[in-house]
Amino acid sequence: MKNKWLLAASLLVFTFCNAQQGSGDNMPDISIKAELVSSGLQAPTDMVFPGSGTIWVTEQTGKVKIIKGGKVSGILLDVSDKMVNINNSYDERGLLGITLHPGFATNKKFYVFYSAPSNGAGSNHKGVLAEYKLNSGGDKADESSARIILTVEEPESNHNGGCIKFGPDGYLYVGLGDGGGAGDKHGPIGNGQKMDTWLGKMLRIDVNDAKTYKIPAGNPFANTAGTKPEIWAYGLRNPYRFSFNKANGQLFAGDVGQNQWEEVDIIEKAANYGWRLTEGTHCYDPSTGCNTKGLTMPITEYSHREGASVIGGYVYNGAAISGLKGRYVFADWTGPFFYLQNTNGVWKRGKITLQNYTTGLKITGFGEDTSGEVYWLTNPGTGPGDTGGALYKMGQ
Repeated sequence: MKNKWLLAASLLVFTFCNAQQGSGDNMPDISIKAELVSSGLQAPTDMVFPGSGTIWVTEQTGKVKIIKGGKVSGILLDVSDKMVNINNSYDERGLLGITLHPGFATNKKFYVFYSAPSNGAGSNHKGVLAEYKLNSGGDKADESSARIILTVEEPESNHNGGCIKFGPDGYLYVGLGDGGGAGDKHGPIGNGQKMDTWLGKMLRIDVNDAKTYKIPAGNPFANTAGTKPEIWAYGLRNPYRFSFNKANGQLFAGDVGQNQWEEVDIIEKAANYGWRLTEGTHCYDPSTGCNTKGLTMPITEYSHREGASVIGGYVYNGAAISGLKGRYVFADWTGPFFYLQNTNGVWKRGKITLQNYTTGLKITGFGEDTSGEVYWLTNPGTGPGDTGGALYKMGQ
């Protein structure tokens, strides 16, 4: 997500509405139903499915809401007293991510990522990755169980990433933005390309450690001098949302662009995704003649004629919508939904139209239940103060 949204939001929505022709790669439109699951949420950001039909939804302002039977039934956790004071009209900080430990059924551990105050020189705030356990009753987090796993100093308020997911290898992956501002103006090459910082990276860590975490065997830069050993991949601007394909373990990330291009990447070990040398497949800094040797290009990109900020989704592995099987479903923050289909090794993009759905909503995140069905979160406006957020499910 980006710092210029407030000024551009209305123009971008108008631009998208007038740019339907020519979007995608000549793939057929897919029409699906939008099933409202729950409403009345405040700027929802992420979700998990702990079982028994329950959904936990994070709100940017710091609460984790429990949803049962389509209604909010309680608050699992509230970290608002640990967070920075966020701007209700627009802010990219807050409670940004949640995930369940692979052994959650027995150890009852889960993890959150939120923005906390920092006294560090030149730091706007710090991103905090924390572990919690459920209480003995299983209906609330045991706040005394809180364990800080990782803290990341953030020089600006935006481009925080904050998505956290366990991979099929059992390790925790953490997506971090480039530190914020615009154009990754952090040193001569920017944080995306600097290897002595976590910013602009995908990290991989082993949280099964008595103190904080360990570096997993096989991390590509674990023994490289001057390089953070947690780094799995680099050259990212703001991988706000990523996910693993249940079918084959591939890691898909929506990496938010700067001025012109949004991209989706398949994240691979040790790969460099180009920022700030490139924005999508195009030169950014320098604006022409950039050296793309060794860079891994996105599997798709789209221009700001069609949207503003990509929101990464999921490969559909459910049973309810046969036409989506095996396709990667994602959206833009300004409202349009897309899918990607792998055709002979080339990912082609098509448009998804939604039935029974209010247009103009901001898309803030996606989720996948245990049966592979896909959900998404909306906010009516641009700010954490909006209380008309909702949770939807994709239906046939």
